[in-house]
Amino acid sequence: MNRQIYLDYAATAPLCEEAARAMAPFMVPGAANLPAGGNANSLHSNGRTAFNALEEARRSIMRDLGAKRPDEIVFTSGATEADNAALFGIVAASSERRRQRGEKGFVPHVITSAIEHDAVLAAARVLERMGCEVTVLGCDRQGFVEVRALQAALRENTVLVSVHLVNNEIGSVQPVEELAALAHGAGALFHTDAVQALGKIRVDMGELGVDAASFSAHKIGGPKGSGVLYLRAGTPFSPFIVGGGQESGKRSGTQNVCAAAGFAAACRAACSMQESEAARLRGLRDELYERLGSIACVHPSVEVERDSRDFAPHIVNVCVDGFESETLILRLDMKTVAVSGGSACSSHSLDPSHVLKAIGVSDDRALGSLRVSLGRCTEQEDVESFMIAFEESLGGM
Repeated sequence: MNRQIYLDYAATAPLCEEAARAMAPFMVPGAANLPAGGNANSLHSNGRTAFNALEEARRSIMRDLGAKRPDEIVFTSGATEADNAALFGIVAASSERRRQRGEKGFVPHVITSAIEHDAVLAAARVLERMGCEVTVLGCDRQGFVEVRALQAALRENTVLVSVHLVNNEIGSVQPVEELAALAHGAGALFHTDAVQALGKIRVDMGELGVDAASFSAHKIGGPKGSGVLYLRAGTPFSPFIVGGGQESGKRSGTQNVCAAAGFAAACRAACSMQESEAARLRGLRDELYERLGSIACVHPSVEVERDSRDFAPHIVNVCVDGFESETLILRLDMKTVAVSGGSACSSHSLDPSHVLKAIGVSDDRALGSLRVSLGRCTEQEDVESFMIAFEESLGGM
């Protein structure tokens, strides 16, 4: 194979043309880029030009996410920061409101799930060390958080529930609309990590009914190091990055206008083609599950019915008996095929995936997991090339 077969879009997507074009004016070297590349908080003409570009990007993302106000879009350094900010900021502000109402000694309770991204789970563990009560919900064998499980876990002191919209390893689409409504009925707020959902399934903040959501630019062909925290107007929030009061006081620090412009362009492109791309990718996903599942030593991690909307269209996860995922990844890499063993954020860990363990996959089997993830540039010939390389890798070099 001469051309690399890239099948790791859930880890990152290549920079798309739309984002590159939007970012180009900000990347001219030297003083020539000042009109576009000024500090968006400066009062002179260069600053005003940058500010206008930043706000145009904010309004564009607002429309694509179905938000109601531009100030509901908070630019961050990525989804990890957005996840952290949502948990720390909402819990702190909600707890303070309870105390101001006279609930002395109030101890906040947070609910999340066992299959969340580490950016949420690690933040929940920090909150627990700080004195919060934390409940981690399990899920069923297919990787779905059950509404009744949340109902049983809610308490009078629950301030926040955080359940992601699409699982980043197995692709299960969570019933966030139902979960959020249940949380609100109990007086709690709701956050969702929607990183793997954007551009893959319909994402509308009004329809989902959430109070906060996290997004990442580089998962949809935008620049790395750029994220968004959606905060519904009126949601209690105490910023944990403080300083100059940028982003309406919700996230201090000079904004990366270039990255924001790239994020907005990538978001517009991904959302405009979401429906057609989802249908196309579902076909490739289903073919991969069928062909991989026909190999004796390969076991799909979840059962995905053909054309299922219960799972994201771009993620395929299987376990390969007799192999460790690192071995297969490296063998495939030598054949110019790029896949992963699960979340890219934990790719150097030797432990089995916490997601696969949570759905009941044994440690031994989970150590042989492979995640094949598809994207905008994935074609049928990539699937054919991957299958050839995969079968060769099972037999050795």
